[in-house]
Amino acid sequence: MENTTRTTIIEAAEALFYEQGLRSVSVDAIAARAGVTKRTLYYHFDSKDALIAAYLAARDAPTVERYRSWLGPDDRPLPDRILAMFTALANSAKRPGWRGCGFTRAALEMAGQPGHPAVVMAADHKKRFEAWLVEELTAGGVADPDLVGRQVMILLEGAIVHTLIHRDTAYALAGGRAAALLVACGSPAVAPAAARELMYTD
Repeated sequence: MENTTRTTIIEAAEALFYEQGLRSVSVDAIAARAGVTKRTLYYHFDSKDALIAAYLAARDAPTVERYRSWLGPDDRPLPDRILAMFTALANSAKRPGWRGCGFTRAALEMAGQPGHPAVVMAADHKKRFEAWLVEELTAGGVADPDLVGRQVMILLEGAIVHTLIHRDTAYALAGGRAAALLVACGSPAVAPAAARELMYTD
């Protein structure tokens, strides 16, 4: 029963934090959303920061798995899979409730407090995400996968932020073409002409 209550509180916090931000959401609002008393909430989480940490921890693995599913199986050329991942991001961003990356938003909101759980956990999440991406690039035979992985991460982050700011998925698609081109240029099996097509072909 306790685990169920804890999960319910985390789910309520996730919905409110992701929609409204960390600072603007009160513990009272989360308790009300979860259908529990404030005392019950504090029984499971001794502070709002502890609840923020639990909220981000709950998003960690599912976020990587979502992008893994967007990348798809390895029976296609890696540049095509990278482009497909960005295209799936663009499609996801069309949802009315899409607010970008919860980790990025949380870290920016608490940027003035470097030791805050939101900043620490966001950094850890991004590192794990980058490590996963480097693994995929390594398996795909990309030369210097560490460098290319970091470059793709920068493009992905930029695509998310600009898509959110402008509410225009063209930024995600443009980022996808650039990322696919980077990967193609580092893949010996991809011909130069085919690499160029990734940049300019819809």
